[in-house]
Amino acid sequence: MKRRTLGGTGISVSEYALGAMMFGAWGNGDHDESVRMIHRALDAGINFVDTADIYSQGESEEIVGKALKGRRGGVVLATKVSSPMGEDPNERGNSRRWLTRAVENSLRRLGTDHIDLYQVHRPDRATDIDETLSALSDLVRAGKVRAIGHSTFPAEQIVEAQWTAERRGHIRFRTEQPPYSILARGVETAVLPAAQRYGMGVLTWGPLSAGWLSGKYRKPSDVDLTAGSGRAVLEQHKFDPSVPGNARKLEAVGELRNLADETGLKLAHLAIAFVRAHPAVTSVIIGPRTPAHLEDLLEGVGVELSEDVLDRIDEIVPPGTDLNRGDSYYTPPALADKSLRRR
Repeated sequence: MKRRTLGGTGISVSEYALGAMMFGAWGNGDHDESVRMIHRALDAGINFVDTADIYSQGESEEIVGKALKGRRGGVVLATKVSSPMGEDPNERGNSRRWLTRAVENSLRRLGTDHIDLYQVHRPDRATDIDETLSALSDLVRAGKVRAIGHSTFPAEQIVEAQWTAERRGHIRFRTEQPPYSILARGVETAVLPAAQRYGMGVLTWGPLSAGWLSGKYRKPSDVDLTAGSGRAVLEQHKFDPSVPGNARKLEAVGELRNLADETGLKLAHLAIAFVRAHPAVTSVIIGPRTPAHLEDLLEGVGVELSEDVLDRIDEIVPPGTDLNRGDSYYTPPALADKSLRRR
């Protein structure tokens, strides 16, 4: 598997990263099978594993920790912080108070003495970015963290964080982790260019757009909004075929499936190869739930798309377009909170 350098850190990472969100109660509750999947990914050449404290409320980190016993030295380990980990409002966010506690919790669950990439999971409007960078810089200097990054930051906050680090003498964010797929291309407009401008590594999540590009959705009736506790049930606004943006996604998926068939590729392999083709992208996070999912994704390693195929994709979903704006996963506070727009 090909390697790329992570955002000027000198750390070499595989162009596929194993996402661990589906290991634990949120996906696969079988710890032994999840450990075997992690080992299979490592044996296939993946050396980059990404998890978060919030995934199954720490269970994912515990599973990853089990899997890396005896193999930690060869793995670039990333985790994330800031999502709620309890009812206490101080057990979340990007404050120094929480970051210094949360990192110890993650280190314990992961069974390691350091985290290679520690990322703030989302922007925190209640905490000054100077406060966050100061605390993270101290964690790096203490040897508990090797590099720092953020996830799903808008371009303006990427720029603000870089300027703050320079002016205040903090260690700067080295990576951004945005959602990026053929159906959700909004980050191409400013986020990816901003990351490139500052020499940041980019590890993308959601290349299959929550399953839309897996090949299982062919017609509106394939989207089940009632079964169990799956993504389609929990996030209906991203799946309900009656929502105009989702109707556009279903239409685009049909055209993309035809394109994949013409090129002799599986739709999922086409989708991941598209994300890997962007020059800003360092590594694409895949998040399998079962061994079969993992094997299918590994079959697509090395797929390269021609200029003609990439042009065809641009015709189906224009650059910079989110077919459903709800797939961006970030709404500017002034749009979400009406009190910020009114006296």
